[in-house]
Amino acid sequence: MTQEYTAGLAVPAPEADARKPGRDRYLDLLRSLALVRVVLYHLFGWAWLTVLFPSMGVMFALAGSLMARSLNRPALSVVKGRIRRLLPPLWAFGAVVLPLMFLGGWKLSEDPDHSGTWGLLELVNYVVPIGAPPYPWEVGFPNDLLESTWADQAVGPLWYLRAYLWFVLASPLLLWAFRRVPWATLLAPLALTAVVGTGLVTIPGELGNAVTDFAVYGSCWVLGFAHHEGVLAKVPRYLAVSGSFLVMSFGLWWASGHLGPEGWDLNDIPLAQAAWSFGFVVILLQYSPSWQELPGRLARWDRLVTLSNNRAVTIYLWHNLLIMATVPIIDLAYRLPFMQSDRAVAALDSTDTLWMFFLVWPLIGLAILAFGWIEDLAARRRPRVWPNGAKRGRPTARAAHGA
Repeated sequence: MTQEYTAGLAVPAPEADARKPGRDRYLDLLRSLALVRVVLYHLFGWAWLTVLFPSMGVMFALAGSLMARSLNRPALSVVKGRIRRLLPPLWAFGAVVLPLMFLGGWKLSEDPDHSGTWGLLELVNYVVPIGAPPYPWEVGFPNDLLESTWADQAVGPLWYLRAYLWFVLASPLLLWAFRRVPWATLLAPLALTAVVGTGLVTIPGELGNAVTDFAVYGSCWVLGFAHHEGVLAKVPRYLAVSGSFLVMSFGLWWASGHLGPEGWDLNDIPLAQAAWSFGFVVILLQYSPSWQELPGRLARWDRLVTLSNNRAVTIYLWHNLLIMATVPIIDLAYRLPFMQSDRAVAALDSTDTLWMFFLVWPLIGLAILAFGWIEDLAARRRPRVWPNGAKRGRPTARAAHGA
């Protein structure tokens, strides 16, 4: 989370974007990779994935860049528009998950962590995620299809929506500050992480978690501003890259002395996450080619990249619950006639995570079909079933005859 900017660099007032209009396919590709990495991390639990590709830092940086682009319009309308796009998909998720938790036996009035008037107020976070939505650590599920921790795994990732909302609300002030004092604006989240993310100052409860998340990814969000405003492009590449490696090295050094229960999982080490994510994002954005189309062999993934960007909120909201939904599906395989031998059972036991990997993607596809159109309504667009960018139309006479 260090600065890759020369001292005293003045940030000019935003000018018309010199790049061609339309989507930046390089940024779209990064967002798709970040989503895939999130799914893989929650599926396999590999701590080294947080080092290989810090998805959250990348996603916040890309969102920050888009936010800076939008803030060329009146700030209030931009903030209202971003919130409007975020909330309906969350409402749909809550409309499914909350009844399932209550059907599973969760009694809010008897939950020691969420009882009383405050517990009822916390339910508002399923409507507007200013804080963390409440959920039980263990709860049943109809027909016991999912393990008792399903609510924790399904609702836990909603911290990202809370952090995103905080950044959206703070963006007009952050962008104003960045255009005047870029160095201080970039350095402030790192300083805050060093205070609240290292135990130097402890803020209890979910407020502490929210402040820590805001600090850890704040510089990545502001880096998105720097990318959009063209400030990052003015920094000599050798200086940006070498500085990034120094910052990332510091992050790994800090992590080595503060390993959490999952070892090198940077999600458990805020200062290391902040430093590594920031340096990583600087390098990605420094080499940003601003593609109008995916080049070469990457073009074959164009439709999936388009689909994942158009349904990013849906994928993020539902993926963890869908990962768990693969388990009862795999359990059905044990009932097949050819699975009645010990050898067959052992083979399935040893490869169950791999089968989960193959099954979760079609389930995500079903979630896109079932809930993705809500993102279109939230954006005031015509609902689309499968927005992968494929052009529809009647085939020409030559195409119809296979010419």
